Parts: sequence; structure tokens; C-alpha cells
Amino acid sequence: MQFKKIIPCLDIKDGRVVKGVNFVNLKDAGDPVESAALYCSMGADELVFLDIAATNEGRKTRFDLVSRVAEVVTVPFIVGGGISELSDIEHLLGAGASKVSIGTAGFRNPALVEEAAKRFGSERVVCAIDAKSREDGWEVYLKGGTLASGVDAADWAIQARDRGAGEILLTDMDRDGKKNGYNLDLTRTVAEKSGIPVIASGGAGTLSDFYAVLTEGKAEAALAASLFHFNEVNIKELKDYLTEKGVPVRNN
Repeated sequence: MQFKKIIPCLDIKDGRVVKGVNFVNLKDAGDPVESAALYCSMGADELVFLDIAATNEGRKTRFDLVSRVAEVVTVPFIVGGGISELSDIEHLLGAGASKVSIGTAGFRNPALVEEAAKRFGSERVVCAIDAKSREDGWEVYLKGGTLASGVDAADWAIQARDRGAGEILLTDMDRDGKKNGYNLDLTRTVAEKSGIPVIASGGAGTLSDFYAVLTEGKAEAALAASLFHFNEVNIKELKDYLTEKGVPVRNN
């Protein structure tokens, strides 16, 4: 049986977990090490750590912080932000990451995705796609959602798959932090066209939102941040709800 996954996301800025709306108006949401340990104990299936300021600040991911979080993590651990070359990936995996999430650098240099998949395995390479709606679909945005690319999100997902990416981390920027539900059309379109697992992000507000994206949206995993950070949704209660609705999840 293929279990669906529930994934808390730690957006990191200045060494702290933060969360905003539409990628702005960030609020402090706690210590990353404490948060990571808590989510693992609550039954998270994986954990995402995104150094959201690294690319715009022109620096690498905080390897020291990744190492500290890795010491307490008991589930697969995806790390992204500031990755621009193979040595960055090697260092992150060495620091304890299970997978890496490649966004802007992979879009600008698709060979990086391909080389990473060949060297470390597709199962360790996640392509991060931040998307906004436009008349004919959804457009990929780069540099933490600050730069429009002109490229369709589903088209880039297909190319990322062809280059060797094993998963897509797909964020609807229009819904980020708004708690009005995941974008089911976007998620389903990317999942169907790419044919690889999609982690849905952006818009979780209720238990039913998770159910919808894991069924109608065809996502393999549902990611959320503020709902978990501010104790609006409990992971165990969410998994109990999904089990009752017939969605296969691991109940630790």
C-alpha cells in the first residue's frame, strides 16, 4: 500500500522558523530544532527545511543549523534554499539531509538537476516549484517568489522529471498562508502531467483541505506550516480523520 504523507514545513530566516502570507509579512514561529523534534514525536512522515532567504541573500544554506536539526529528526528530512552546485548537495546530505529541494538554481541550470540525480539518485532530488496563476495556467516564479519566469509550471515539472527529479514540491503562491484550501486544479495538473509524486503546498486551512488535495488533487503528500506551528491542527488528529475517510496514512 502506498501511504499518503503529512509534512510540516520549517521556513527558516535568521535562524528561526517563520511564516507569512503570500511569502511576505513573516512572523516568528519558533526554534527550528525544537519544532523538528516536536513534529517527529507527533507523527510527521517527513520534514521540510527551507532556508527561504538564502537565494536572495546570495549565500549557501545554513549547514550548521541543518546539522542541529538533523540530530533530532527521526523521519526523512528535505532541505532547500541556497543550493547552486553539486557540492552544496553533497554538504547537505553529509549534514544529515535525506533529500534536497532545488528551486531557482535548477530552473536556471537544468543540468544541475540531471547531474544531482545521476550522482545521488532521483529519490534524493526534489524540484521545488513556486507558481502563480495566469490566464492560461500557472507560471513558475523564482528567487523566493519575487521573479516571474514566463514558463508554465506543468511544463517545467515535466522537464524536471525528464532531468531526473524524483518529486515535485509545488507551492501555490496565491494561496500561501491564506488557509483557503490547496489549489486542486494546479496540483492535479502537475501530478498528471509529470507522473511523479507531488508534495502539495499553499492553502491548508481545514482537515478537509488535506483530504481534498490527497484525493481530488492527486498529491502524494500534503505540506503545511502555520496550521502546525500555531497548533491549529494536530497531526495525529489529522491522520485519524484521513484514516476515517479512507485515505491510507501511517499512524505511528
